[in-house]
Amino acid sequence: MVTIAELVHHQWGDQRTGLHFEDRTWTHHELARAAAARAALLTELLPRGAEPHVGVLLDNVPEFPHWLSGAAVAGATLVGVNSTRRGAELARDITHAECQVIVTERAHLPLLEGLDLGIPAERILVVDDPAYDELLLPYTDATLPALVADPADRLLIVFTSGSTGAPKGVVCSQGRLAGAGTVLSEQFGFGPDDVNYICMPMFHGNALMANWSPALRAGGAVALRRRFSASAFLPDIRRYNASYFTYVGRAISYLLATPERPDDRDNPLRAGFGTEAGAVDMARFEARFGCALTEGYGSSEGGMSVNWRPGTPAGAVGPCPEHAAVLDPATGEECARAEFDAAGRLVNGDAAIGELVNTGRNGFEGYWRNEEASAARARDGQYWTGDHFYRDAAGYLYFAARADDKLRVDGENLAVAGIEGILARFAPFEVVVVYGVPDPVTGDQVMACVQIREGAGFDPREFAAFMAEQPDLGTKMAPMFVRVVDEVPTTATNKVHKVGLRRAGFRAAGQVWWRPERGAAYRLLDDAGREELLGRYRAHDREGVLDL
Repeated sequence: MVTIAELVHHQWGDQRTGLHFEDRTWTHHELARAAAARAALLTELLPRGAEPHVGVLLDNVPEFPHWLSGAAVAGATLVGVNSTRRGAELARDITHAECQVIVTERAHLPLLEGLDLGIPAERILVVDDPAYDELLLPYTDATLPALVADPADRLLIVFTSGSTGAPKGVVCSQGRLAGAGTVLSEQFGFGPDDVNYICMPMFHGNALMANWSPALRAGGAVALRRRFSASAFLPDIRRYNASYFTYVGRAISYLLATPERPDDRDNPLRAGFGTEAGAVDMARFEARFGCALTEGYGSSEGGMSVNWRPGTPAGAVGPCPEHAAVLDPATGEECARAEFDAAGRLVNGDAAIGELVNTGRNGFEGYWRNEEASAARARDGQYWTGDHFYRDAAGYLYFAARADDKLRVDGENLAVAGIEGILARFAPFEVVVVYGVPDPVTGDQVMACVQIREGAGFDPREFAAFMAEQPDLGTKMAPMFVRVVDEVPTTATNKVHKVGLRRAGFRAAGQVWWRPERGAAYRLLDDAGREELLGRYRAHDREGVLDL
């Protein structure tokens, strides 16, 4: 099995372009030299016996891949530090990962002020400070260390979002990261002439595993965008002649919200790969930009992946892999195959929706210093993803909900992703997020948070009429609450922040529409309406569940 260190060694002597950033380019050889210099510096910086963990608190700037490659050839571990974390939470991430060195930039230095990290000042490196260049100067002629890396050597600690608790540090080895690059470079046919555009944050698995690693594996180049920008996306794609990018669904919504131009299809893109874009936005993106998006499912933990294949039905993620199953979390038994009515609506969600489980060998390498969480994922020799799916008679998998995003109405399990796909057809909606809020008596009610397209508005009667015309929208799927916002809240990795939306529920500030009974007209929820609702919860001793 190949290692990242081995791939960095292959760059030595290669004078083709390997990195674009703003107005600068680096050859593969220059990238290998940069890795060698940082590996040599790291050896001098680390105290004897210290864990060789390097915390990287950077935007997508060249120093990020320089240190990633440098860590690989030095036998060290790079810790991706989330720049949206603050205070005690940020300190917890850095100390939990046992970082001995921090690599950052002046814009992020204020985040570290006053934090007790246990790291001396000389091991906090500021890459845009002149002192950093002086520090590196003695190592500019360093050569790459002897290639001794093993595929099992730990290379990354990548934190989960932490939306339901303290973020967990996902361990990723040299072999697993290189293996992800191999799979995707083969799937998309990457070669030395391809340029992969990285606009998702590099402290997250999306950019590292699905973008940087495939480019390195294929001997191609990457182009970095410091932070995602919808307005800069197409100019960057053209400027760098990029043919591939990765995304999350929210980023696609931002791109589709930019003003249309007659030359939108005049670009070199041929593939985009990501998650949670939704069928409607995928079709709109391809029609507008001439580039098909490929949805995939995979966890940063490496325990399970599902890849789209030709013949995959609309709405499905892909065929169920060998040694995988949809199991009932309570019993461990396999769930029933999904059944659909003539309109394509799932009719047996209660029996068909379960947790996707890898029942065979998997790439999960554990969470850093968290045996309890690791054991919860890997039970009885199987990897439990925590995500809910259903499987049709032909064996294709459909995403239903994240583990903490289950929706059960009147005793029936509903697929959140399916409802979002239906509501996204409503022309005024630019973004639709569906989630469950507690019912006053039992189970959940459906709530939707929507962002309206520029120049449009929300007409509750028009929306109700639209829903009545959708043959695949079951009566239990129609939202009881609709919250209209200027911008849907997102996490640092551009994923929708559903935990915050659920906790706010119908008590959120701003415009919330409510149907007091199923089938009734929507009315704007005012203070009197909220008090009426809360009274229903009090009557059933359920007010406390609103804060869970």
